[in-house]
Amino acid sequence: MRSALAAVGNAEAVHPAPAEGQAEVATDPGEHFAAARAGLGAGEAPRKRLSAAEVMQIVLAEIAERQSAAVEYDRLGHYSQAERLRREADVLAAVLGPECGDAQPAR
Repeated sequence: MRSALAAVGNAEAVHPAPAEGQAEVATDPGEHFAAARAGLGAGEAPRKRLSAAEVMQIVLAEIAERQSAAVEYDRLGHYSQAERLRREADVLAAVLGPECGDAQPAR
C-alpha cells in the first residue's frame, strides 16, 4: 500500500515556481542545502489534484508492475518473491474493488 500511495503522491507533485518577487531557486550549493529556500512555508508546494480515474490508472499500473515482476521471478526460480508480489497485487486490486476488475492499466 505504501508504494502505491507514494506513486499517487509522486503524480500529485508539481514543480514549484519561484514566489512572486523571489529569485529562481539557487542551483549552486547554498549555506545548508543545494537548491534550498529559506523562510516560513518555503518547503510547501501546491499539489496537483488527481481525478479518481487518474488514481485508478496509477494503482492499476502498480498492479501490472507487480504481476510482471512476479512472472520474471517465477522464470528465475524465485517463487517466494513471486508469490509476495502476487499477494501485493491482490491487495491493491481489492482496494480498487470489484467494479474495477475489468479495467486495464494504462501503457
